[in-house]
Amino acid sequence: MFMIDSEERVVVVTGAASGIGAAVAEALVPDARAVALWDRDPEVHRVAREIALRTGGSVHATEVDVTDARAVADAFDELVAEYGPADALAHAAGVMNPGAALDITAQEWEHCLAVNATGTMHVTQRAARDMVAAGRGSIVVVSSNAASTPRVGMAAYCAAKAAATAYTRALALQVAPHGVRVNLVSPGSTDTAMLRGMYGAGPLDEAATASLLGGDPEAYRLGIPLGRIAAPADVAASVRFLLSGDARHITMHDLRVDGGATLDM
Repeated sequence: MFMIDSEERVVVVTGAASGIGAAVAEALVPDARAVALWDRDPEVHRVAREIALRTGGSVHATEVDVTDARAVADAFDELVAEYGPADALAHAAGVMNPGAALDITAQEWEHCLAVNATGTMHVTQRAARDMVAAGRGSIVVVSSNAASTPRVGMAAYCAAKAAATAYTRALALQVAPHGVRVNLVSPGSTDTAMLRGMYGAGPLDEAATASLLGGDPEAYRLGIPLGRIAAPADVAASVRFLLSGDARHITMHDLRVDGGATLDM
């Protein structure tokens, strides 16, 4: 089992109502005294109950909109009052707004930036302030390999994730002297509702899977060299490692979890 940087661990996971966030939350329960699941989706309460039943851990849900600075501050205040400040944060909240660079609307652009970039600032800034005051802590932001690789039809998403990545690394540099580590995990294609929504409502069909694995020359997109689409648990395992004491000398790192899809660029 990984050892956390501190002996008593209070963990916050955002975007925890589904997909990668829910998988991260479940993966972190064995190492935690308490895990707080945050999401604007009320489904986060059901997810928290199910994880608690499966793991026997102390798991609690709160509805939080990461674009609302006051709501984020209130959620942290409630956490501190009940459990103490967070020792670890996994920030996985995000949205996908597909749209070509020539076609995306201002409203779509602003929403994508608000959730993926500004939301990252709201959550990580407050968590980092508390961790600096404590002299310890670890943060992992789930970004995307699209932050560093242009994608046809994903202009706002690429821009928002690039902004979130740049902010996270700047934050990491500032807080490192205070004993706080901040890292990134950047997944590629992962079997979540977000990915499925790009190809239809249900599970990925044979054609969609073949396109993801083989690539799409017309969209200038490489395939996946490992020949498989990631499961949320693959990303969760990477987040868990970077939050753990086993990664105690790693900060400002961007761990690509995409099966080689961006040639690690």
